[in-house]
Amino acid sequence: MGFDDEIPAFISALGKVSRASENTLKGYHRDLEDFARFLTERGRSVMEDSGAIITSRISADHVRDYLAAVMDRSSRATAQRRLFAIKAFYRWREASTGEPSPVRSMKSIKLAKRLPHVMGERAVAGLIENAAPVSPAAELRDRAILEVLYATGLRVSELTGLAWRDIDEELNMVTVRAGKGNKHRVVPLGEPALEALQAWRSAMPASSSPNSPVITNLRGGRLTARSVQKIVARRLVAAGIDDALTPHGLRHCFATHMLNAGSDLRSIQEMLGHASLATTQRYTHVSLNHLKEVYRRAHPRA
Repeated sequence: MGFDDEIPAFISALGKVSRASENTLKGYHRDLEDFARFLTERGRSVMEDSGAIITSRISADHVRDYLAAVMDRSSRATAQRRLFAIKAFYRWREASTGEPSPVRSMKSIKLAKRLPHVMGERAVAGLIENAAPVSPAAELRDRAILEVLYATGLRVSELTGLAWRDIDEELNMVTVRAGKGNKHRVVPLGEPALEALQAWRSAMPASSSPNSPVITNLRGGRLTARSVQKIVARRLVAAGIDDALTPHGLRHCFATHMLNAGSDLRSIQEMLGHASLATTQRYTHVSLNHLKEVYRRAHPRA
């Protein structure tokens, strides 16, 4: 098989063996197809006369040239993600064919450390409270979306993947069944978020059976992540907040505000569904900046 034919085989194997999420599989597929397009355009040395890319002809230099081209038009983080996909592909291929990977010893791309963007608690409250009415039902749904994102720190894909069976109204908990690696976790919901969900459920235009999606459009179809982004952007305008906050930004707000209020990192890690505590620890930097600012404003000899 040529490189183009091996990509679908790798994606299929990855889905079966590692139980990677659908988003991860789609991302790896896109990244490898982008690499294949680069080789087709510039890598004549790796192609047959028919135009098929011969995987065994791809060298580390081809990959380095590709990553350099990616960084010319995109971020280093994008290039790093593409390298992860290529390395994963070659690990699978080496295990399947015994041919050594040309990128085994290639080092990861160093990324600039960026702190998560976080809005203050008052600004988040304003975002939730200030309606951007489209219709009464849409307002109830949009309020539920914001309340749940901020109350739980869910990823947007996790929010849109919720079914009503995942909401435990007696315990005020939500079961997240579609996290990274398909690992389930249970997260506290909070009274305002639960009340917002109950109000939306009573106004839903379609079935709210246990297996029905929680977040839908006004015709009853499951809402997309892109639609949730548009809702958050519309609410920012309605609240008069000049900020480019995204739904994922509410996840950052959740973690940082919890940390500022005294929650421990381990608990936040569990609620966010981070596999590694190191991923959660970046919020300590945001929290320390907050602490320094409080000290600067409050201490007479700061």
